Amino acid sequence: MWSSELTAVILLTIECLDVGLITLSKAAMRRGMSDYVFVVYSNALAVPEKVPPPLTPSILCRIFLLGLVSCSLQMLKFIGIGYSSPTLASAMTNLIPAFTYVLAIVTRWYSSNSAVKLCPGIEFASTTPSMLNHNLLLPRSNWIIGGFLTAAAAFMVAVLLVFQTSIIRDYPAELIVTLISHIFATMQSSLVSLIAERDPSAWRLRLDMELIAVGYSGIFVVALRGAVYAMGSAPKGPVFVAMFKPAGIVIAVIMGVTFLGDKLHLGSVIGAAIIALGFYTVVWGKAKEEKMAEDIAACGVNTSSHRVPLLQNKSTEV
Repeated sequence: MWSSELTAVILLTIECLDVGLITLSKAAMRRGMSDYVFVVYSNALAVPEKVPPPLTPSILCRIFLLGLVSCSLQMLKFIGIGYSSPTLASAMTNLIPAFTYVLAIVTRWYSSNSAVKLCPGIEFASTTPSMLNHNLLLPRSNWIIGGFLTAAAAFMVAVLLVFQTSIIRDYPAELIVTLISHIFATMQSSLVSLIAERDPSAWRLRLDMELIAVGYSGIFVVALRGAVYAMGSAPKGPVFVAMFKPAGIVIAVIMGVTFLGDKLHLGSVIGAAIIALGFYTVVWGKAKEEKMAEDIAACGVNTSSHRVPLLQNKSTEV
């Protein structure tokens, strides 16, 4: 299984791809692409050609619910972006670690004695001045609707991480779980889209930003992200995976300054520094926790190995 360092690098890469998806999807929707159709094509493109091994009905039903959660959060996210902006959607990802932590405690997927290591990572759910200025330009009603939808999507991400971890613990085949959940999500999103999107022309992809956004979403984000989250949440737990989500706002600030020519405000720099500090504190705490567990296990083995000869010698003397 992956080491902590490799897992951290891969999860940060996924966050970079996710920020790019938010920007591309907004550009495609401005050109008239349907939110519902976008979710259908993204999940369909993320399904690899693979035959899954036999599954129990219980696991299959749970994966069906996992696909439903995935489909729901994608629709909430992209509809919310349509009402608001990519920067607001990136800011709402700061809520994911807090949601995941609470759900993990409730479902007993995380021990309460690790809360001290989570506090630095949860505290940076803040919005930079540039984001506030940008979002206040939107109509107030749209801003409220978009904020509510993206916050709901953040909660659904937390549900997905915890639920996915529980499935993989019982059925340790991460890629198969990801594959089947994408198949179910494609079917579910297709059904919703057929009901919500009555215009047949909405299903036609134009050879411009729409095709680029769908391809990028399906291959580089939905498929890759699903596999990485599944492989990372099984050994590390859902909270560890969720702690990388707020790093997206740092990436969004960097991409905005580099590619969009946004102005870099002092608040953005301070916020990015706080996020980086909280992130590295969590990673350091997780590494210390794993090392402590290994030391305790090693001490137990050494103690047992010393006790056996003593018992043998005692019995020999008698």
